Amino acid sequence: MTSSVTCLGEAATAVLTTAAPLEKVRLTRLHATAWRDGLLSPDVPTPPPDRPARPDRPELKLPRDMPKRGRGGSAQNRIALLHALAHIELNAIDLAWDIVARFAHLGMPKGFTDDWVQVADDEARHFQMLETRLNALGSSYGDLPAHDGLWQAATETAHDLAARLAVVPMVLEARGLDVTPETVRRLRDFGDAESADLLQTIHDEEIGHVAAGRRWFVHLCAERGAEPVALWQELVGRHFRGGLKRPFNVTSRQLAGFGPEYYEPITPEIDRKPETR
Repeated sequence: MTSSVTCLGEAATAVLTTAAPLEKVRLTRLHATAWRDGLLSPDVPTPPPDRPARPDRPELKLPRDMPKRGRGGSAQNRIALLHALAHIELNAIDLAWDIVARFAHLGMPKGFTDDWVQVADDEARHFQMLETRLNALGSSYGDLPAHDGLWQAATETAHDLAARLAVVPMVLEARGLDVTPETVRRLRDFGDAESADLLQTIHDEEIGHVAAGRRWFVHLCAERGAEPVALWQELVGRHFRGGLKRPFNVTSRQLAGFGPEYYEPITPEIDRKPETR
């Protein structure tokens, strides 16, 4: 099936205003292919919606009201883990399309759009993978509650592309690089090689997303005459309320070009743990 939209803004809005997860995935993959094939103009005639459409399920709760997830190897605990990750990936689809459309007026190079459309496509594929695995375990996305805090970063940084890049790929996605190796190890110990392999694939591809965030953040710094490390630290301090946490996956962060000179000076020294590899 070919895309019926003619420009990038229509594609982004179509995804962001679609509530059904699998339809959001389908449209993302369709429009990403159309963009790569040169079938969409770069025009964004109207700004994206302030919030993306969401399905009736899962029930969205405040982060503090979410049930604690067990760390054991039971099917129930693994389903809860995969469901939480699927929710993150669904939000990540919308975050990628939002950054493309919301900041189009800045006239960034085409490579910027290429990168974030590809990120949207990756996140859609990741959601598909997680949903397929949930189905194999007798569940599906929407069966468990999820928290509604993920779009807060988009709202907080809607006014400034540098802030968006500093917080979403360079804090939130980088945190995924930190915690995934231990999760993969635990899944293998539990005998769930399929879920472990899936998460390893997602981790490896997320390195490229963090790299894209850092690359375009540095590009903006050059345009503004700002020093990247200092500006990143300032923006994270102003717009990210969660605080940076150890341990860091220094190896994967370095592969993304994201060195410790950025994050170590503003991370509390308490509860220092060995860095992950």
